Amino acid sequence: MASNDNQSLFHSLSPIPNLSSAAIEEVLEQRPVSIRWWRRLVAWESRLLWLLSTSSIIVSIFNYMLSFITMMFVGHLGSVEFAGASLANVGIQGLAYGIMLGMASAVQTVCGQAYGANKYSTMGIICQRAIILHLGAAVILTFLYWYSSSFLKLIGQSESIAEQAQVFARGLIPQIYAFALSCPMQRFLQAQNIVNPLAYMSVGVFFLHVLLSWLVVYVLDYGLFGAALTLSFSWWLLAIVNGLYIVVSPSCKETWTGLSTRAFRGIWPYFKLTIASAVMLCLEIWYYQGLVLIAGLLPNPTISLDSISICMNYWTWDMQFMLGLSAAASVRVSNELGAGHAKVAKFSVIVVNATSILISMAFTAIILIFKVALSKAFTSDSEVIEAVSNLSPLLAISVFLNGIQPILSGVAIGSGWQAVVAYVNLATYYVIGLPVGCVLGFKTSLGVAGIWLGVITGVLLQTVTLIFLTARTNWSAEVEKAAERLKRSSNEETLDLMPGV
Repeated sequence: MASNDNQSLFHSLSPIPNLSSAAIEEVLEQRPVSIRWWRRLVAWESRLLWLLSTSSIIVSIFNYMLSFITMMFVGHLGSVEFAGASLANVGIQGLAYGIMLGMASAVQTVCGQAYGANKYSTMGIICQRAIILHLGAAVILTFLYWYSSSFLKLIGQSESIAEQAQVFARGLIPQIYAFALSCPMQRFLQAQNIVNPLAYMSVGVFFLHVLLSWLVVYVLDYGLFGAALTLSFSWWLLAIVNGLYIVVSPSCKETWTGLSTRAFRGIWPYFKLTIASAVMLCLEIWYYQGLVLIAGLLPNPTISLDSISICMNYWTWDMQFMLGLSAAASVRVSNELGAGHAKVAKFSVIVVNATSILISMAFTAIILIFKVALSKAFTSDSEVIEAVSNLSPLLAISVFLNGIQPILSGVAIGSGWQAVVAYVNLATYYVIGLPVGCVLGFKTSLGVAGIWLGVITGVLLQTVTLIFLTARTNWSAEVEKAAERLKRSSNEETLDLMPGV
């Protein structure tokens, strides 16, 4: 199509909300594209991105805030109880969360590409298959929760803190099974751009959880175990309302056609993608969790754990915001690759990264300005408040890096690069980052700050590597790979959506 024909095409597609991916693909194929066109294209992509990400961010933040509120209540039970709950929340629950969230990213990849290619009936089978695998993982993880004290003592944690961690962890056992149901269902809905109902459900459960936590901890005085059981109950409530929406909503009538034994057939090929997805995200999530576990080995572990846990709570809060953007990026990229729009997928990557960096700059400023006030929300201990203030610059650096790293991971999930990124994470995080952190933390006077500096080193190297990989990506080749996956899945009973993983 000639350049003037494209101008007519572009102007005929105004206003921006009526533009289509196919039309944008044609516009982006032409050179040169004027500044005026770029402004319209950025506005079009930004609108789609925020339609998806606003609700996804709400879901991510309010799901995390269930644990966040629980930790705020527990923090006022005592410093040892708070340290134990923090250890269980990071070292045990964080382990399960990493596995469940990582496995669920396979749903984002396959369902997102299937939705873009209009293969709707495949999606319900994929969701059921994911739930089966998640429940299997939950059964295995139950043993870790029950014997968490022995595990934590084995890796060098103090006995008093490990015992409190076990009390909290055992109350979280029902939550593992709620994770197993909710994580795949939420990714299933997000892949088909159903995000607003998820946001309403998450916000509603959150406010109920605040009320229940106050009642159980302060009024009934059920302590640490009661707080954990309340968190488990809230997650089960969330899983139930997610499932009811999928079953009864007309929005899912094409993608959910009921339970089917086909979910058990051809499960091995999907399991391979699930393993790659779980390894990729687990290596990311556990990396920062390792910071807390190592901090528990330092002298005066109660102060170390309390200060680092407060910082990590705020870092994780920021991460949940960015995971919402990451989920939107994953959906946009997977949908466009499934639809065969290589240039639109690439353009979406550029827009979402620019947006997330600007947001992270604002969050970084907030951390530095309100560093004392943020610590007082968790504790009134002057030593802990001072320790948190000293760590705030490192927290600010981590928050800024969050503006890039999770988004690139979302792009990787949408494209199906989980296996490649898993190797990158292993090298940058565990071969370089954590060893450097341990040397700085235990062989110098830096302590917790030294461990965190090593962690930041690994994140920086991983981010640079992902930028390099993304910049060199041949998006036309990615479209062909997506088409091949979907072609191999034409028989729903023998899905092989990720050959070679």
